[in-house]
Amino acid sequence: MARKYKESSEEPRRTRPAISSEARENQLINMAMDLAEQQLRDGTARSQVITHFLKLATEKEKTERELLLLQKELVKAKTDALEAAVRNEELFNNAIKAMAEYNGEGENEDYEEDGYYE
Repeated sequence: MARKYKESSEEPRRTRPAISSEARENQLINMAMDLAEQQLRDGTARSQVITHFLKLATEKEKTERELLLLQKELVKAKTDALEAAVRNEELFNNAIKAMAEYNGEGENEDYEEDGYYE
């Protein structure tokens, strides 16, 4: 026989107001999850709630979550690679300029003002 849980006669706990819309969204998600959990425990959950949590438990869902995480990591890696390429190009250009100046081929502002390098 299934164990019955006592319903508490206490008032629902009050939480402080959310600071941001993201925090508010997280509060609402937590409240919905708590309600769904209570309904599942009481046996009063609608079929949609039960189906939702059953789908979360499937291998397909777990695989899709892993795929999404890997895609997220791939996008981050690509972004990091692009940023590194930009930094490398900047360093390369600075090195070329430094070598040119060292060899005496660098830009000289005095000559530009006199019109020698137009």
